[in-house]
Amino acid sequence: MLEVNHITKSFRRKKVLENISCRLEAKTYGLLGSNGAGKTTFLRCIAGLYALDQGDILWKGTSISGSKEYTSKIGYLPQKFEGLKELTVKECLEFFGDMKEMENSELEKEITRVLAMVNLEEFFNRRVKTLSGGMIRRLGIAQAIMNYPEILIFDEPTAGLDPEERLRFKNLVMHLQSKKLIIISTHIVDDIEVLCDEIIVLDSGRLLGVFTPEMLIKKARGKVYEVDESELLNIKGDYKVIKEYRVDQSVKIRILTEEVQNFETIEPTIEDGYLWIKANALSMEKG
Repeated sequence: MLEVNHITKSFRRKKVLENISCRLEAKTYGLLGSNGAGKTTFLRCIAGLYALDQGDILWKGTSISGSKEYTSKIGYLPQKFEGLKELTVKECLEFFGDMKEMENSELEKEITRVLAMVNLEEFFNRRVKTLSGGMIRRLGIAQAIMNYPEILIFDEPTAGLDPEERLRFKNLVMHLQSKKLIIISTHIVDDIEVLCDEIIVLDSGRLLGVFTPEMLIKKARGKVYEVDESELLNIKGDYKVIKEYRVDQSVKIRILTEEVQNFETIEPTIEDGYLWIKANALSMEKG
């Protein structure tokens, strides 16, 4: 459906994306990468908001550059969505509906539908400036899903949401998934673990690969250990601490290492696989 062909994007002299190519189908994709990896720039290129330095992006075989038909098929939640603060929630969504060239006869019904999906129907006539940060985030999700877009792009959609609303977002994506291309950029791996068919990994503007969750887990299998804090001195070679947590009265350390240890390995997660891919790419770069 969407072909990304050798795209490069720079700002002034800084190259933010370098020679990225991938093919994206009607699936749900997670987009993972550290701060500065180029995730937001990648999403904005796909949304048609940036002119490319090199390469092209094709939708159904046609370049998206300057294509109004393509942009009419997109729902996009930017990383920083503030809404139109002086307008009411209804007026704000009317504005976005007009941008999507929706018919007035259908607009109010559509506004009611999307507000119900993000649990904001009671705030129909509230001014945007009176909403909390989490509510504005949900308003941003509402405008993105208006008019049944074929491509949905969410940049940090759960930032500022409480656990209940994060769960609501996951359920919303599950409801929307049929025959849509959905990309979700996030730092919270748990938010995409149950949603995504494949995961795109970016690092320093380069594409490290597109993986199924099973592929990422397999990458880290045999390389993840859980040890007591007191046993760290017995770890051989280099290792990366993934997380620390308390179990009863002891502190457990989850580590990732290539070196075979005198401890039993534990079953890895998607996050373990993602961290292994990043660490391996860094070591290859240094080598």
